[in-house]
Amino acid sequence: MTKIIGQSIRRVEDPRFLRGEGRYVGDIRVPGMLEAAVLRSPHAHAKVRGVRTGRAEALPGVVAVLTGGMLARDGLVEAARLAGARLPIIAPETVHYVGQPVAVVVAGSRYEAEDGAEEVEVDYEPLPVVASIEAALTPHAPRVQEDVPSNIAVEKAVGYGDVEAAFREADVVVEEEFRIARAAAHALETRGILAVPDPATGGLTVWIGTQMPHAIRRALSLFLDLPERAVRVIAPDVGGAFGSKTANYPEDFLIPYLARRLNRPVRWLEDRREHFVSTLQGRQQVHRVRLAARRDGTLLAVDNTFWMDMGAYASWPHLLDRTITTLPGPYHLPHYRCAAHGVLTHKMPVGPYRGAGRPQGNFIMERMVDRLAEAIGMDPAEVRRRNFIEQKEMPYTTPLGITYDSGDYREALDKALEVAGYRRWREEQAKARSEGRYIGIGLSSYIEDTGGAGPYEAASARLEPDGSVTIYSGAPSSGQGHETTFAQVAAERLGLPVERVRVVATDTATISLGVGTFGSRSAGIATGAVWDACGKLEARMKEVAAALLEAAPEDLELVEGTVRVKGVPARAVTFEHLGQAGNAVSLNPLPLGAPPLPPGVFPGVEATAYMRSRAQYGNGTHISVVEVDPATGQIKLLAYAVAHDCGTLLNPTIVTGQVQGGVAHGVSTVLLEELQYDEAGQLMNGTYMDYLLPTASDLPPIVVEHLEHPSPFTPTGAKGVGEGGTIPALACVANAIEDALRPLGVRIRELPVTPDRLWTLIREAGGNPQREAPGGRAR
Repeated sequence: MTKIIGQSIRRVEDPRFLRGEGRYVGDIRVPGMLEAAVLRSPHAHAKVRGVRTGRAEALPGVVAVLTGGMLARDGLVEAARLAGARLPIIAPETVHYVGQPVAVVVAGSRYEAEDGAEEVEVDYEPLPVVASIEAALTPHAPRVQEDVPSNIAVEKAVGYGDVEAAFREADVVVEEEFRIARAAAHALETRGILAVPDPATGGLTVWIGTQMPHAIRRALSLFLDLPERAVRVIAPDVGGAFGSKTANYPEDFLIPYLARRLNRPVRWLEDRREHFVSTLQGRQQVHRVRLAARRDGTLLAVDNTFWMDMGAYASWPHLLDRTITTLPGPYHLPHYRCAAHGVLTHKMPVGPYRGAGRPQGNFIMERMVDRLAEAIGMDPAEVRRRNFIEQKEMPYTTPLGITYDSGDYREALDKALEVAGYRRWREEQAKARSEGRYIGIGLSSYIEDTGGAGPYEAASARLEPDGSVTIYSGAPSSGQGHETTFAQVAAERLGLPVERVRVVATDTATISLGVGTFGSRSAGIATGAVWDACGKLEARMKEVAAALLEAAPEDLELVEGTVRVKGVPARAVTFEHLGQAGNAVSLNPLPLGAPPLPPGVFPGVEATAYMRSRAQYGNGTHISVVEVDPATGQIKLLAYAVAHDCGTLLNPTIVTGQVQGGVAHGVSTVLLEELQYDEAGQLMNGTYMDYLLPTASDLPPIVVEHLEHPSPFTPTGAKGVGEGGTIPALACVANAIEDALRPLGVRIRELPVTPDRLWTLIREAGGNPQREAPGGRAR
């Protein structure tokens, strides 16, 4: 049979999307459904002195109004915390960020619910606000959380080697401070949830756009004091997530609670303004870093301290870990020290956002490698090549105890240089400078840890009576192409055409255990579970076929939709016959001529497998070319090339799309995106008129070259790929901009590099090519 893994099969889910037949939470309607609207705090920090609901309750169509005081009296605020809510589900006494829920109005339509929310009267007593890292760390700054003794909520420190000795012995020391702005995941589909109570059983069915339906089920069972079997959670089509739909948000508790309280279906759909102020944000960090090296470019040590703006709640402290462990990258780094501080501010909390701390770590290391190259007068590609961990060392365990499973970092660099036309662009750069034009070339090499999060993933495979196979997975798709990729893995394992495999939406009623889709874990871990489930299904099929064919299971093989005796093709039974034999619940007879069911054949030709998580490390190099107009600060991205290694390619077209989409996210972070808060904690650019995202015209063709060094840790050799496009893009483009403006002495220290910010830097530099640039010293 033709090999299916590795083929660029067209996505099987796309036809229904193109026909407008996708089924999102907003498309689901049930009889008697009510709609909810959330009243959110207009203050970043305030006491809630009173909430009056009478005017709202008197409006036509309004069915109920829920306040924090009501929930607190019922003990549900604490119940949600014990159920794993990362944020308070409603503010009974104090609000800590603009957008925090204060009340929920339920009505017959969203319009009536919105009108009702406008009529809820809240008495606020504004309190002092700290809306930046600097403000939070000033002496005598107001505490963001009254029960937390300091605005530094989380501290982590990691180190190995003798950092101080390395700096004393170094030929070159490079120092800098970098700032990375706050951004957010902007999926096409905003968040949404529909909860439908079952009066007969007292249970609940929930449709929700989520990356983790089983975690939602667990949280709701605890919160509502229901057995898990009474809570069914379905992730239908999910229109993008990028990490933002991993959390248990306040609405995920409030809407199911209201549905049970009112004994009516209740739905809430987030509008775009709400998304800006009430969905997890990310990225914002400040780093102070030193790098020590020899004059020949050998890295000796990195000493880094950074602060991350966590927002009002330190809900995701592991983001600090991701930055710490990503920073050393693909290099031999003998000495390393990193101290991280999670700082509370009166802003929306941060959470996972495509890369989840990794882009920041890569940004710091790759910016400093370029600064080192400049300080010693060496090509930045050569500095990287000299310090790479080599393929012969794989699997390589770093001094932090992390194991890089496979890869050839030098090969990836050389391939990126080749496909980017690096030498040609260097020649073009020299020519452009002689003409007064400013072209720059940026590199960034990287590792992408994938699949290590979450203890396992589950998958089930079922042989249907028509001979097809259905796959159930605990990892829902949010646009990555799971229906295609999972089907390819199953089809190859079972020797079936892809069109004979169906992958269904994740539903806790059809697969009882699962973890979810996050941390680039689907390609390695989720498909690993599919592979193993199909292996178990194959064994079950052979068991049933052995009874039908009066043969030993070990003497059978699966070939083109049949199970047959090895060497005797005529002695075979079709998948269809096996599916009917193993699922015999009908009174209809078996097909004419089929052998009767033998004694001892038990029903159920299906199997479930659990793949334990173990990190795999993708890697590669990105190269970008930019041209800067110093008169305006405008940046034009001329070219972008990627050499990426994610192990075995399951579907090259889908992988390419993931890498290209990730690059777009990274370019957006470095050039466009910044959530801007004023000193009062008010978001100043909460619409797409002010918050900028890239369009197709902002990006050049992104050329992707694939390398394949299979992982020994997954059944197919595949590694995750969802974040590898984003992680290196920040440094890659920033390095190119700085390279373009090196004759002017411009230093890129802050993201995003907007035209106005860059114009100011150029003017501050004075446009003098002879000016000595700060940030590095050779000795």
